[in-house]
Amino acid sequence: MATAPKKTTAARPTAKRLGVPKTYKLYIGGKFPRSESGRSYELLDAKDAFLANVSQASRKDARDAVQAARKAVSGWSKATAYNRGQVLYRIAEVLDGRRTQFIDELVAAGSTARAAEAEVDAAIATWVFHAGFADKYSQVIGSTNPVAAPYFNFSLPEPTGVVAVIAPQQAGFSLRGLAATLAPILVSGNSAVVVASELNPLSAISFAEVLATSDVPGGVVNVLTGFVDELAPGLAKHMDVNAIDLAGVEDDTLATALEVDAAENLKRVVRPRTFAARHTGDLAEITRFTELKTVWHPIGV
Repeated sequence: MATAPKKTTAARPTAKRLGVPKTYKLYIGGKFPRSESGRSYELLDAKDAFLANVSQASRKDARDAVQAARKAVSGWSKATAYNRGQVLYRIAEVLDGRRTQFIDELVAAGSTARAAEAEVDAAIATWVFHAGFADKYSQVIGSTNPVAAPYFNFSLPEPTGVVAVIAPQQAGFSLRGLAATLAPILVSGNSAVVVASELNPLSAISFAEVLATSDVPGGVVNVLTGFVDELAPGLAKHMDVNAIDLAGVEDDTLATALEVDAAENLKRVVRPRTFAARHTGDLAEITRFTELKTVWHPIGV
């Protein structure tokens, strides 16, 4: 019995996937605007291949970010500590859901897969720690003062206000360094203007997308990408910025100059410092951005 000849089909050539070059924007007031200057710069991966275009923020963008932070700080500081804890925990949840993306981005920037996994996990742990500490730190910092008079005397922590942050620049620390500086600022009710790492801004940009899809009110966190020596002086001099964290300023001369600029309105300056490799949380980091208010209450006869 004759058998039918087998049909043969020619192999179809595999179509090459069309890449979509990205241009990342700023994050100001809960929105993603382009820089008002129209500038951007190329971000390269560890192999010097094109990765994305990144908006280069101007001093006008920095002023807009401060304005957004000032507008948002009132509502955020008046939220209950329990509610702020819920919001910070939501940040950790969304960050955990995008864990693979952040690992891939860190690997593209030059980290090993194991180091990238450790960094993302450390960042998530930092947000979880501060979420749990949101309604507890005031009990540790505050106190009932033992005064010998017919009144009670209570000291309670309050947020400082608008805080500018120069994010850490160290290699392998872009995401957990951002968490280590930003979480202690937000937990007490401050708002923030963040200048992302120049070396690896991608983690901060992607984290802005996490913030936008969490429950963080618009303007509470504002993220600028660009160059520290262009943006930091304007933030240090800005009269509506209450404190500035120089965590990512590695030049001692620039750090000193920024301290001098900040002295004009007596804003608090936090000097550059080294964080632990696996940072989760530190009470001292929270207290850097709080003020103690003392309340006097008379005792009835």
